[in-house]
Amino acid sequence: MRHIISITDLSLQEIDELILTAQDIIRHPDKYRDVCRHKKLATLFFEPSTRTRLSFEAAMYELGGQVLGFSEAASSSAAKGESVADTIRTVCCYADIIAMRHPKEGAPTVASVHASVPVINAGDGGHNHPTQTLTDLLTIKAEKGQFNGLTVGLCGDLKFGRTVHSLITAMCRYPDVRFVLISPEELKVPSYVKIPLKEGNVPYTQTTDLVSVLPELDILYMTRVQRERFFNEDDYVRLKDSYILTPEKLSHAKADLAIMHPLPRVNEISTAIDVDPRACYFKQALNGKFIRMALILKLLEVAA
Repeated sequence: MRHIISITDLSLQEIDELILTAQDIIRHPDKYRDVCRHKKLATLFFEPSTRTRLSFEAAMYELGGQVLGFSEAASSSAAKGESVADTIRTVCCYADIIAMRHPKEGAPTVASVHASVPVINAGDGGHNHPTQTLTDLLTIKAEKGQFNGLTVGLCGDLKFGRTVHSLITAMCRYPDVRFVLISPEELKVPSYVKIPLKEGNVPYTQTTDLVSVLPELDILYMTRVQRERFFNEDDYVRLKDSYILTPEKLSHAKADLAIMHPLPRVNEISTAIDVDPRACYFKQALNGKFIRMALILKLLEVAA
């Protein structure tokens, strides 16, 4: 039995295999229609979610399985003071696999210690979001055909952005990748996230100026400034509009730039860009279902 708490729980070979499985699911959906019949996925979302929760649920339904769980902590016994450990022990009585989102960093790790079924981290605070990273990698593979040799710009909230942290950790394992980290000084990437960059001698630059670096990027990964991570409302208001991507700003970007965003979007990408062929963020949302289907199959050790 395995748990997926961080993207590093998967080797590069396993990531490649998951991407191949997801691509096969896209091409041959009928082949996978009933492979998880009589299997149940528990979605334990202690924090709000649209894409992650619904894509997990859609993934299990399209594999022929069933879904149970809750979409907010208030509708679970956590509201009565039940511990994560006790919740997990209970849910393991009813489900074959668990996807868990929690506002506290490390909560899915605690859950995995007490679980008798596989646990998937669906996002823990500002820490990790491995299945979003798998989604991002599937999208990059589809758009670019490879991971090697890409210049990846990460823009916005790089301090609390768990999707950014996981993507850096994943992509720094591929050859000749370079990162451009674009953020206000107050929202720079934490030092612990940069450890694998330094250990792997992965080149990166940090800047506050998005427009000046756009021409060199192969991928632009936009993120929102996350109101829920701030303790001070004034700080949020001051920083929330630091970067707003508009068609005018893209005029000097590469013709094959891939514009990505884990969503939800607030106003950091103009809706006018939605019709730009370089916009990939709604493709990402769809890819999330396919890659989560592949991961569920792997952890349940079910073959099509």
